[in-house]
Amino acid sequence: MSTGTVASWPTRAETWLDQRGKGAWIAAMILGFIFFWPAGLALLAYMIWSKRMFNGSCAVRRTHRSLHAFKSSGNTAFDSYKAETLRRLEEEQEAFESFLQRLRDAKDKSEFDQFMEDRAKNARNAGGDEPEAA
Repeated sequence: MSTGTVASWPTRAETWLDQRGKGAWIAAMILGFIFFWPAGLALLAYMIWSKRMFNGSCAVRRTHRSLHAFKSSGNTAFDSYKAETLRRLEEEQEAFESFLQRLRDAKDKSEFDQFMEDRAKNARNAGGDEPEAA
């Protein structure tokens, strides 16, 4: 058995449990408490820390994928390319989110300006319709 196989068993176990859903994680935690309570406590802490306890399975898979994206492939050229690409994508995402925020702000301002214009028009019309007191 190679050291790579021994070191990867927690990842394989985590993937196996993720594929079976939250119930498998809870069953593993209960069995951990029954056979060796520190193992159950460790599983409970891990489930809370990794948010497996409170999120749906889609969020768990998304978290697992994002953690996998930062693993080293062993090829330094590819790793630097991947890091640069991820950094560039994060910058583009931030730029796009700020663009969307500016669009929302502009829409809010135009809606507010339209509201104030309508309000002023209604005030002028209401003031012109009333008879003047002598």
